[in-house]
Amino acid sequence: MAMQDPINIVRLSPDSDHVATVASWTYAEWGHLHPNSTAESYRDAFRRECGDGGVPSVFVAMHGNKPVGTAALLAEDMDSRRELTPWLASVFVLPEWRGQGIASTLIRRVEEEAVACGVDHFYLFTPDQQALYRRLGWQDHEELSYRGEDVTIMRRRLEA
Repeated sequence: MAMQDPINIVRLSPDSDHVATVASWTYAEWGHLHPNSTAESYRDAFRRECGDGGVPSVFVAMHGNKPVGTAALLAEDMDSRRELTPWLASVFVLPEWRGQGIASTLIRRVEEEAVACGVDHFYLFTPDQQALYRRLGWQDHEELSYRGEDVTIMRRRLEA
């Protein structure tokens, strides 16, 4: 897909028209890790993650007025590792927009937000995107099975 308009990364507010859309992407992608959730409960939780700065924050990549990707900075993303905080979470780009650096741009924006609120390291977990994160400076922290899925927890040290 050609990018005539630039991609802008914006903070998602809880009352944004895009909350339902973006929450539906994350539910479709990761809802299976939360078997007791519904699309509606997921959306309500997602809305609570749309903070106005620091942790939590949700960012959206916008092409014009259309959201095409998202990433979040959350206090917790893995209930079995509550001692690890905060987390880069919910990195997702619509399939037709992948391969254009949008995920990397979203990840960098979350890193900037983390540094701005005094975070010097944070975590993520991924079943299959380790290579992307390693390219961006993340290091493997732990391999484990989380809710039936083999994942890698990765850690990134940030410089202010």
